Amino acid sequence: TMGAQFPEFGLMALGVTLCMITGGIDLSVVGVANFAAITSGLLLKALAGEGELPGFGIPLTIVVGVLVGAIAGAFNGFLVSKVKIPPILATLGSYELFSGIAIVLTKGKAVSKLPMAYSELMAGKLFGVVPTQLLVFAVVAAFVGFLLSRTTYGPKLYMLGTSEKAARFSGLKNDRLLMKTYMLSGICAALGGLIMLANYNSARADYGTVYTLQCVLIVVLGGVSPSGGKGKLSGVLLAILVLQILSSGLNRFSEINPFFIPPIWGGV
Repeated sequence: TMGAQFPEFGLMALGVTLCMITGGIDLSVVGVANFAAITSGLLLKALAGEGELPGFGIPLTIVVGVLVGAIAGAFNGFLVSKVKIPPILATLGSYELFSGIAIVLTKGKAVSKLPMAYSELMAGKLFGVVPTQLLVFAVVAAFVGFLLSRTTYGPKLYMLGTSEKAARFSGLKNDRLLMKTYMLSGICAALGGLIMLANYNSARADYGTVYTLQCVLIVVLGGVSPSGGKGKLSGVLLAILVLQILSSGLNRFSEINPFFIPPIWGGV
């Protein structure tokens, strides 16, 4: 059950991790996720029409969702790297922007009555045991881990987070690096949105609003320095599991009101 629940916010937390290593932050992940989910949901309904979803419908929907996330992330990266808006302000503003566009597209209503084929695939289980959402999360986490530990992108990211001036004098192209990082964060958020779309078989502009705090909590609890330059993926993965176990464990006690979970997270 937990393996089907935490990939939603876990994917968003991976994107926030990369941004926080640079010394920035991405508070727009939930807005990007819902924007991507709504765009993909509208496309699913358009492709299905009154009949069945064509064979290329699901792959096309996923590609469009990821593309929306990449464009949104690139926009954030442009605001941070080129316009020089502080990341916390840029991404908080873009969160409102993407959420506002999503509300306009849907007129504040949920995009529902989607073809079940998408939900059955993305929210299904491989061999009847392993949730598909967990597989998606594992692949993305492995890819992020590979980038940080096995490519030049990782050391450059940590150097940028440690000292932007030192990174620039070392020959790094800081603006391009920030663009890539926020674009990756947008893609991670979009994948989280696509999983939410499958789990709920609907999309709405206000889904997952608690995930913003939760993602920041996960990343900081996982040992990533808010000042940048420090942090390991293993710590973030452990923090995701700890919070999910805490949440699922509390839900098993009927005498504990579920509304106590957010203040517990805030206390942590």
